[in-house]
Amino acid sequence: MASKVVRSGSVSVDPDQTFILGIDIGTTSVKVCIVDTATRAVVAIQSKDTQANVPSECGTDGNKQDVPKIFATLHTCVTRLPREMLKRVVYIGLCGQMHGVVFWKRGEGWELDGEKRIPKNTSNLYTWQDSRCTKDFLATLPKPDSHLNVHSGYGCATIFWMARNKPEKLEKFDRAATIQDFIVAMLCDLDVAVMSVQNAASWGYFNTQEKSWNTKILSEAQFPTRFLPEVVLGGDYAGKLTGSAWHLIPVGTGVGAGMGDFQCSVLSTLHRPDQAILNISTSAQLAFVMRDGFEPKLSPEADSSSNNLGHHVEYFPYFQGKYLAVAAALTGGNALAAYVRMLQQWAVELGANVPQSKIWEKILHAGADPSTRSNLHIVPTIFGERYSPDQNANVYNIDLGNISLGQVTRSLCRGIIANLHDMMPRSMLEEAGIRSVIGSGSALSRNKILQQEFLDIFQLDTQFGQGGDAAYGAALAVMKNL
Repeated sequence: MASKVVRSGSVSVDPDQTFILGIDIGTTSVKVCIVDTATRAVVAIQSKDTQANVPSECGTDGNKQDVPKIFATLHTCVTRLPREMLKRVVYIGLCGQMHGVVFWKRGEGWELDGEKRIPKNTSNLYTWQDSRCTKDFLATLPKPDSHLNVHSGYGCATIFWMARNKPEKLEKFDRAATIQDFIVAMLCDLDVAVMSVQNAASWGYFNTQEKSWNTKILSEAQFPTRFLPEVVLGGDYAGKLTGSAWHLIPVGTGVGAGMGDFQCSVLSTLHRPDQAILNISTSAQLAFVMRDGFEPKLSPEADSSSNNLGHHVEYFPYFQGKYLAVAAALTGGNALAAYVRMLQQWAVELGANVPQSKIWEKILHAGADPSTRSNLHIVPTIFGERYSPDQNANVYNIDLGNISLGQVTRSLCRGIIANLHDMMPRSMLEEAGIRSVIGSGSALSRNKILQQEFLDIFQLDTQFGQGGDAAYGAALAVMKNL
């Protein structure tokens, strides 16, 4: 007798089919997908904005998000997936925004209520955009035994700041991790947080060759080392779904250690060694996979020059022992969003209430024609850069002929691309054998001006709007565990 095909909504599910659930906990949204283990194809997908930002006691220098709100968004996304597919999920892969840190106390961070997992006594998530660690503060921290520098928004830097400035807050907690690691711990009811080398490197004070924390250096500097998670390789097993089924996903389903969203985006996108990936969402990244056997020099200063890839390129752990060469700019879609907010505020002060959606529509239309390119020069680093956190934005060469809405918008978009080019010029890509670029990310896919300016500045064969799906990459990364 033939196997009975089960219909889930408009989706047909064969009883022999099995699936992986991929999850991406992004800076502004959550995305989930279901991947067929046999065909590696995405068969269902959902996403939703988190709207989780909360005010910080540090004002504009702080950047925090509400953990229960993030998890509620994940809950909503998973409930919208086909039920019959969820019943056949055999593994869960998670990734998310790197660098950030959330605190909780052992045994009190969440509660299991039937199928529900509910975050309980946690801190807010201190995100990668948090800039409370000034240049002067960072200068007081010990030098890491790592090829990677430590910047504001990195987990260990934030913990150092909290230990020195808000020690009473840390006294309530004894566990810490990125948001994706916290969710893994909650799903698996883990006693100790488990973190991938990708997320550990993004925190700072982690030696990627030895795959170990700089525990001695940190202890001598009065860093509370109780917060350091256990570390495994990206995509490795972290635990299993515990307590009861979660949205029909069976108890005992394997869960992989949380991974970096950017690494997972690259995994789902690049298929050849001569390709690079461009991602522009809230921030911007340009990256490619280093050759087999590459090991970064231990000193960040020596590494940046000895590999001829510039002082603003860093090497983050990828998969299978490889590294990504990454120009990671803090300046991306967030600079355009700040521009839109400014225009909206001006309109309010002039007596008009214009929704942001209308402003986006108008500016992208006004700057769409390449003839709006002018000699107006905008350096859009309003949020600074990790190598220069105190850097501000600048506008040069203003005259009466280059201040139309379209010209200013195009100059701003060009400035975002030029800032990336300053960090990783075309010559570096060519020296590394890169022949083509795949462009992705919400800001890039919606903005033809950014696309045009990238083509004009980098002069490389580029495909836009393909790949870049971190949730899909998270699912692919854990397939090795089946």
